[in-house]
Amino acid sequence: MNVYRHDFYYYCIIQRKIMVAKKFVYINDTFVEEAQASILVSDLSIHRGYGIFDFFKTINGKPIFLQDHLERFYHSAASMHLKVIQTPIELENILTEMRERNQIPDSGIKITLTGGYSSDGYTLPESPNLIITQNPLHLSLDFNPAGISVVTYPYQRQLSEMKTLDYSMAIWLQPYIKESNSDDVLYHNNGSVKEVPRANFFIVTKDDEVVTAKTNVLSGVIRKNIFKLENTGLKITERDFTLDELRNAKEAFITSTTKHISPVLKVDGKSVGDGKAGKTSAHLSSQLLERVRQEL
Repeated sequence: MNVYRHDFYYYCIIQRKIMVAKKFVYINDTFVEEAQASILVSDLSIHRGYGIFDFFKTINGKPIFLQDHLERFYHSAASMHLKVIQTPIELENILTEMRERNQIPDSGIKITLTGGYSSDGYTLPESPNLIITQNPLHLSLDFNPAGISVVTYPYQRQLSEMKTLDYSMAIWLQPYIKESNSDDVLYHNNGSVKEVPRANFFIVTKDDEVVTAKTNVLSGVIRKNIFKLENTGLKITERDFTLDELRNAKEAFITSTTKHISPVLKVDGKSVGDGKAGKTSAHLSSQLLERVRQEL
């Protein structure tokens, strides 16, 4: 009997660990275990790469800038002719339940809306597929002066004001980025600087004007909150600027959900300014972190 009790005790521990380790995914109207999650191959996201998504982070279980992300998600969906069945409040409730089920305090949550099941692999159906996933995401919120380097490439992302699933060019360019000893690629179109595939791009001019591109770029949530910062003592401008202005800038940085503000120290192998993280980038990073703390 003692042997059986011993075995049963450890069996219960193992089962409990298995239960705790389960991770849930939301598909359309239900939660399923991640290992059981699937969609049909007739979905337009598979046939044509058609769909949109948004991605936000949680810190200590608290979503950061969630309303901004939901606003952009619904805007992208409407612009892509995809109907979200859930209201924003209903979707927010689903996201709350997901966090409660998965219990991943620091995470990235991705909300994907695919094109849906198409009878001919081309025609847009009435019902898209909603997929929500959550994964651990451990980020340092502190400003990292080590920064990154980028290489430029002439390209204009199609449907640029929507957060679509199409990252084909960014993935195709990965060997080019690696050969250039860079960390990422910076798109430009006819000499006008645009964006990094997963981030917005800013420069700081010699007159201390902070500038980011205005047209044909995705309006990032961190970018949006940079404009909301108060008492920065800086002129922050949304306007198109050229590669020549970038070459003459004294600072450059990118903004994204996962990186917040990260200085760009080199472009095409040449130093930006003095090649070090600048005071303006660090100052804005500090201001942004205070705004994140308000969310927490």
